[in-house]
Amino acid sequence: MEGRRLRGGFTTTDSPPLHTSEPLRRTAFNRLFAAVYFSAILAVLYRHVRNLFLLSTTSLLSFSIALSLFISDLVLGFMWPSLQALRMSPIRRKEFPQDLKQIIKDEDFVELDVFICTADPYKEPPMNVVNTALSLMAYDYPTDKFQSMHWLPFCREHNVMERSPQVYFESNYHSSSPHFEKIKIMYEDMKMKIEHVMDKGKIIDEYISDQQRRQVFNKWIKGFTRMNHPTVIQIMNYKQVILDKKHDKDNSGRLMPNLIYVSREKNKTSPHHFKAGALNVLLRVSAVMTNAPIILTQDCDMYSNDPQTLVRILCYLSDPAIKSNLAFIQFPQRFHGLNKHDIYACEYKHHFQVNPMGFDGLKGPSYIGSGCFFHRRALFGGPSTPVPPEIPELSPDHVVSKPIQSQEILSLAHHVAGCNYENQTNWGSKSGFRYGSLVEDYNTSYRLHCEGWKSLFCNPKRAAFLGDVPITLFDVLSQNKRWCIGLFEVAFSKYNPLIFGSQYMGVLMSLAYSHYAFWPIWCIPVIFYSFLPQLALLNQFSIFPKLSEPWFFLYVFLFLGAYGQDFVEFFLAGGTVHRWWNCQRMWMIRGLSCYLFGSVEYLLKSVGISTHGFSLTSKALDDEHSKRYGWGIFEFRVPSPLFVPLTMAAIINLFSFLLGLTAFMRGNNMEGLVCR
Repeated sequence: MEGRRLRGGFTTTDSPPLHTSEPLRRTAFNRLFAAVYFSAILAVLYRHVRNLFLLSTTSLLSFSIALSLFISDLVLGFMWPSLQALRMSPIRRKEFPQDLKQIIKDEDFVELDVFICTADPYKEPPMNVVNTALSLMAYDYPTDKFQSMHWLPFCREHNVMERSPQVYFESNYHSSSPHFEKIKIMYEDMKMKIEHVMDKGKIIDEYISDQQRRQVFNKWIKGFTRMNHPTVIQIMNYKQVILDKKHDKDNSGRLMPNLIYVSREKNKTSPHHFKAGALNVLLRVSAVMTNAPIILTQDCDMYSNDPQTLVRILCYLSDPAIKSNLAFIQFPQRFHGLNKHDIYACEYKHHFQVNPMGFDGLKGPSYIGSGCFFHRRALFGGPSTPVPPEIPELSPDHVVSKPIQSQEILSLAHHVAGCNYENQTNWGSKSGFRYGSLVEDYNTSYRLHCEGWKSLFCNPKRAAFLGDVPITLFDVLSQNKRWCIGLFEVAFSKYNPLIFGSQYMGVLMSLAYSHYAFWPIWCIPVIFYSFLPQLALLNQFSIFPKLSEPWFFLYVFLFLGAYGQDFVEFFLAGGTVHRWWNCQRMWMIRGLSCYLFGSVEYLLKSVGISTHGFSLTSKALDDEHSKRYGWGIFEFRVPSPLFVPLTMAAIINLFSFLLGLTAFMRGNNMEGLVCR
């Protein structure tokens, strides 16, 4: 669908659009290939059924092997077609932000609330949070919506694109002017103080310049722990807000935004629902204090890389044809600091860049946890079935008429941030970000799409946001294991995408969501195919058809077809051969480790056996780890059971390879060797 320009509330068809969309040229081929490939899958499954039930098996061992291969191919036969739902109608969008200001005046730009989430100052260093906040406050946007006192005027004056101070000062694009040196000294001084406080574990007196700041830090009382503390809400630019509104300006005389710190109440007797619970607290507190119609959710390590991002989303929000049922606009997660060949495949090019285009051709992409602009209204029921909040101050239509520093506003904000506030309410079930899964992003967008909302995927050439990646294998696998558990929590709930989702989203969309919900079952074919053919070779036992049999060419087609299509998509999305190879290698590694352990941990959790619980991925960088990562060397970091299946598979594959190589050198039966 094509976007339309607006003038004075009316659309005009003779003006260039604010946004366009077009189908990918490979769509027709995808549909034809899917039909042919699916027929081949059915043929292979028929062969397995024939071998199991129509042909007599010679032993329990041969039956077990045949059954294992059938189960493996059955899983592959589900996962591959479910992925094809995303290849049926992929689209690419383009925005034209240069035309926006001809249509909308600055004062008509929508207001925005930004939620930056952080949980652990040691795994998520405070300087990352600072750089992310400053980069977001430095958007090119009307100055009564966004600014920061020194940094943004500097960015505006020198036309700075890298608006994270750390990234800018580490780049080679900056000047050496006195203004630059002054800003850099201010930044380094702030960084030194923050790191000193982290080392000491407390705020030292020399950093507390006045009594008002001392009162702020006095809120952290003795006995205050991460899992047991009262609500803390602090307006950071308190001097300007409390003392004199006219001082609430940057050093160029422009208005500044409100930067508000929120730490929700926690105690060990009340569930906190992880990140979804934190986002819902921010949703309620912001409703009481500002209630902006648009919300950006951002991880603390994902800084803004494009100051035009807010203008881009207005290209869609200004189109009445899509605005009424638009829940959110998702930008891809892209990363800085990846080593040359991305040895851990942390770019997730298919997940973050390729597949969302397929989702976009259906009802829209899923929420991926960061870089997402929500309509506040979308978090309160469906487009035609709103769910009113328990108090009118939380309604998306509520107009905040009192200053945020008023006692009434602050008291209500503390109340809605309490750990028991959600008891007997719709929060987490019908309102806000949804509970019941560790992957609150996937779960929330899935439920929103079921309610009738749509979403958009915006992927400009310049990355809107850039973030950090794990740089050790253990951190990568731990992160994926957490995702696996959360996905299974949705897959085996009453909201199963295949059953519940197909009733509300249609077959293709439910298949697409099912592909991710059952992501961990990749471990089944990966494990079987990592061991069975190799053990068969070691024991001189044939499990595949011979070269002279027609079935052999069917297996060749299935292998080359799946990998060939995957490579073409990866390459067309800007990937390289080496990165694609590493992506395939990491898929095997994940299948033998985090997919397996995530499945086992979910099973244990389901039967009431205690597991390790939530584990936050570390974003703190170790110099030695960073150095080895830059060199492309695998860093295991710590001993872990995750590595045991990997080691076993590596040893067995090595022995089978050596045996096969020896047989090849001796000129043994080559046809039988290939079939094993």
